[in-house]
Amino acid sequence: MSRRSASGPLAAWAEAQRRQQRQQEAQVRAQAQAQRQRAQQQRAYEREVARRDRERQAAYRQGQEAEAQRLTDELDARVAALEGLLAAGCRAPAFGTAALARPERLQPFDPGPLGRPVPMPDPARYHPPQNTAWGRGARRRAEDEAQARYAHDLRAAQHAEAQRQAQLAAYRRQYDDWAATALAAVRRHNAEVAASLAALRGGDPQAAVEYFSAALYASTAWPQDLPRSVSAAYDPAQRQLVLTWELPAYDVVPETKGVRYVPSADRLKETPRPVTQRRALYRDLLAQCMLLVLRDLFAADEPGALDSVALTGYVDGHDPVTGRRSQLHLASVTATRTDFGRLALARVSAVDCLVDGLRGQLSSRPDQLAAIRPGRLPEDVGGAAGGSAVVRHGGDDEPDLFTMDPLDFEQLVAELFRAMGMQAVTTVRSGDGGVDVDALDPAPITGGSIVVQVKRYRHTVPPTAVRDLYGTVQHAGANKGVLVTTSRFGPTAHTFAHGKPLELVSGEQLVELLHAHGLRGRLGPPPSGAAAPARVPRADDDEPADDHNVLALTWNGDVPLDVCALVCAGTAALSDDHLVFYNNARTPDGTVRAIPAPPPDKAALRVAFDALPARADRLVLAAALDPTAVTAHTDLTAFRSARLRLLDAGRAELGSLAVSEGRPGETALVLGSFRRRASGDWDFVPGGKGYPGGLEALIHDYGIDTE
Repeated sequence: MSRRSASGPLAAWAEAQRRQQRQQEAQVRAQAQAQRQRAQQQRAYEREVARRDRERQAAYRQGQEAEAQRLTDELDARVAALEGLLAAGCRAPAFGTAALARPERLQPFDPGPLGRPVPMPDPARYHPPQNTAWGRGARRRAEDEAQARYAHDLRAAQHAEAQRQAQLAAYRRQYDDWAATALAAVRRHNAEVAASLAALRGGDPQAAVEYFSAALYASTAWPQDLPRSVSAAYDPAQRQLVLTWELPAYDVVPETKGVRYVPSADRLKETPRPVTQRRALYRDLLAQCMLLVLRDLFAADEPGALDSVALTGYVDGHDPVTGRRSQLHLASVTATRTDFGRLALARVSAVDCLVDGLRGQLSSRPDQLAAIRPGRLPEDVGGAAGGSAVVRHGGDDEPDLFTMDPLDFEQLVAELFRAMGMQAVTTVRSGDGGVDVDALDPAPITGGSIVVQVKRYRHTVPPTAVRDLYGTVQHAGANKGVLVTTSRFGPTAHTFAHGKPLELVSGEQLVELLHAHGLRGRLGPPPSGAAAPARVPRADDDEPADDHNVLALTWNGDVPLDVCALVCAGTAALSDDHLVFYNNARTPDGTVRAIPAPPPDKAALRVAFDALPARADRLVLAAALDPTAVTAHTDLTAFRSARLRLLDAGRAELGSLAVSEGRPGETALVLGSFRRRASGDWDFVPGGKGYPGGLEALIHDYGIDTE
C-alpha cells in the first residue's frame, strides 16, 4: 500500500493551525520576555530609588548634624568670647587725648580735566602736499586756505584755553574757600579740645566727666551686644572719678550648652547648660566687666587726673523684694592707680582679683539679682566737707528740656553723641556756621564728620530748618547732618530729608535716646504730686485704660508695609501732625498712635475715638510700601486677604472687617475709614482707592503738601 503526502484542504488547514500556534507561542514568549525585562527594569529602578533615598537620607542627616555642630560651635564661641572678655580687652588700644584731635590734613586740590591745558594746533600740519602739480595760482590758494584753517583752529584753541583757565581759577577759589572753612573748623575743634584738656588737668569736674565718659564709650574693648551706660561724677579734692556702669543681664550667658541631631525624632535637640556652670560664667563675666572698666579709665588717663576710681556695677531689673523695676547693684570696687598698676590684668582670675586683690564686692548670686551695698555713688559727690565741685552725669532729677538753658541743652546733646560712641564738642557761639555740635563717628565705613543742629521748639519744626541744615552739610563738606529738636517734624520735612544724608530726631526720640544711654531729660514739667519724674508718652505705650480701641491689621503676602492713619475733617487732614506714619508715631494729643502689633497681626494702631478732636469726623486708614525695603518695581500685588480686627482696651476682639486689597502698579492704598455719625457712633466704610505714587501721592489727596 503506497503512502501519499497530505495535500488536501484538511492538510492546509492543519498547517495553518500549526503556524498560528507557533505565532501564538512566539507572542507568549515575547510577552513573557518583555514582562521579565520590565520586571528587571522595575527592580533596577527600585534599587536606584532606594540608593538615592539612602543617599538623600544620609545627606539630610549629615546636613542636620552639620547644622547642629554649627549651632554648638556658635555657642562655644560665644562662651569663649565671654570668658576671654578681659584678656581681649587688654589687647585693645587705649583711648588717648590724640583721638580727640583732628588732623589738619585736607584733601589736596585736584582740578581733574581742568588741569590739562588745551593743545594748540601744530602749524606743520597745515601745509599743502608738496608732490602735487599746481598751476594757475592753485598752490597759492591752497596755502592761503591752509593758513586760514590754522588761524581758525588757533583762535578756537586759544578761546578754549582761556575758558579752561577761567574755570580753573573759579574752581580753585571754591576749593580755597572750602579748605579755609574746613581748616578753620578743624582748628576750632582742636582748640576746644585743647581747652577741655587744660580744664581737665586743672581738675575741672565737667571736663573730667566728659573726657572719661568719652573714653568708655569709644573703647573698642567691648563687644557690641554688651551694654554701655555710665553715670559719673568727679571729686577734684580726692582726684577720684565716681561712676556707675551698666552690667549685662543673666541671659547674656547662653542657656544652651550644645545642639545635637536626633534621627529617630528628626529634630535638633538642645542640651541645657548646667545651672552651676552658667552661674559661674555669669559671675566671672561681671567681674571681668568691672576690671575692664577700670583698665579703660586708667589707660586713658594721660592727663594724670585720677588717683582712684570708685566703680559700682548695676543691672536694670525687677527688684525681687519690691517687684519694681530699678537699678540693682551687683558689684562695687574702689581702686587706686597704684594698686591697679601692680596687676597683670590679662592673666588674673577676674573674681579673685576683684574680691581679694582689690577688696571689692561681688554679688554671690547675681543670677538671682542678689544686690550688694554699693560704695560711693555719683550722687554722693559734693556732700563732703569743703564743698567739692560736683558734676552729675545722670542722677534722679529729670531736667525739662523745654526750660533748659540753650547752652546746657547743646552740652546735653553733645554728651548724648559721646555716649553713643562718637567724639563730639559744642561749637563757639559766634561764627559757628549754623552748627551747634561738631561730631565725628569713628566707624571706618559708615562714619565720618557730622554737623548737628539743636532746636528747642514746642511746635512742629518748619521745613526751612531742614533745608538750611542740608545747605550747612554741603557747605561744611560733612558726611551727615542731624537735626535734634524737642518737638516734632511734619511730612514735608521728612519728605525733603528722604534720600539725603540727613537724620531728624524728634523730641520723643531724643528722650528715648537719652534714657537708653544713661542720661536724663523729659518734655514738660512732671505731674503735680508725682512720686517719680514724668515720662514722655511713647508710641508703644499700652496703659490699661478702657477709653481706647486697638485696630490690628493682618494680611497674606510677603510685602513690607507701613500702616498709616489720618485724622480728618471731611477729606482734609486736620494738620500735618495728624498723620500717623513711620516718621510720626502719634498725633499731638496722643489720641491716635502706632503700637506693636499683638500676635498674629502685623500692624496696629491705638485709637481713643471719644477723645478725638471735636472737628474730626473721619479716621482714614491707609497702607503704603516701606520705601526703604522695596525695589523700584515692587507694588501691592502681594497684599492679599487683609483683615482689620477691632479690639477693646483689654485686647478682646470686638469684630473683624475685610479691607481693600492691593492691585498691580499701586504702592499706596486707602484701606477704609471710620466716620463719625450724628449720633456720635463711628461706622467703618471700606476704601479701595490706590495710588501709584506711594504715600506722598495719597496724603496729597488729604491736603498735606509735601513740596
